[in-house]
Amino acid sequence: MERTITIKSGQWNLAATLHYPEATDNSHNRERYPIIVICHGFVGSRIGTDRLFVKAAREFSKHGFMVLRFDYAGCGESDGEYGETGLDSFIEQTRYVLDYALDMDCVDPERVILLGHSLGGASALLTAVNDKRVKTLLLWAPVAHPYTDIVKITGRDVHDKAMTQGEADYLGYNLRPVFFESLTKYQPLRDLKDFNGDVLLVHGTSDDVIPVDYTFLYQKLFWTRYDGQCDKEVILQGDHTFSSQASLTVLLNSTVNWLLELERKKRDWNGWVI
Repeated sequence: MERTITIKSGQWNLAATLHYPEATDNSHNRERYPIIVICHGFVGSRIGTDRLFVKAAREFSKHGFMVLRFDYAGCGESDGEYGETGLDSFIEQTRYVLDYALDMDCVDPERVILLGHSLGGASALLTAVNDKRVKTLLLWAPVAHPYTDIVKITGRDVHDKAMTQGEADYLGYNLRPVFFESLTKYQPLRDLKDFNGDVLLVHGTSDDVIPVDYTFLYQKLFWTRYDGQCDKEVILQGDHTFSSQASLTVLLNSTVNWLLELERKKRDWNGWVI
């Protein structure tokens, strides 16, 4: 079952879609379920390129997960203008979405998962660093250097025009100086040490937007933490949005299998007392 909802985030109404586990449409079922909140990337939406997030959410729901995908302000069907805010606002909006998710009686607060793609990967990670409600991270082709990576995407000319003239058009979005300035404030590779949960990284070898090398670096740094495991899946010839059927299948299967294995381990460990 899927339901379109609106989530209040400060001055904005964020459009969102909630997916219930397929086998649990019974409203009298009092079991609590893990929830995956999906954070889309730069000038994206909760649908995703080639319906990536729709397909992912439906696949996750088949395996017993609730899923909440939403549009950041100024994207998709949400209120606002995208370029008037920046990464700090994305983090704040994500926390409002978590508030909504955890207000539902059917959500298990000990199994809250953030999934972030591209710039959404940085948003998810930076949210998790400061919000202990997040227990697990799924990072698909994550940005590692927000400012450098996004300026590479927009082009230096768009950046320079925004900084000198107050705004610049990028694919119909008016990017303001505050947007680019916000990207300079955050360093996910430095801050990741403060997240102690488990992490899965997935990246394609043919990603020409965000280098696959970032995932190897991310894993290396995640493994320096005292707590939390970090695994990775590198998809041969996968592009930035996993657009081929072959790479999409590997992406979804590897993510679901990793999550189910994590669930199994946690159930097994619940029987042990030290």
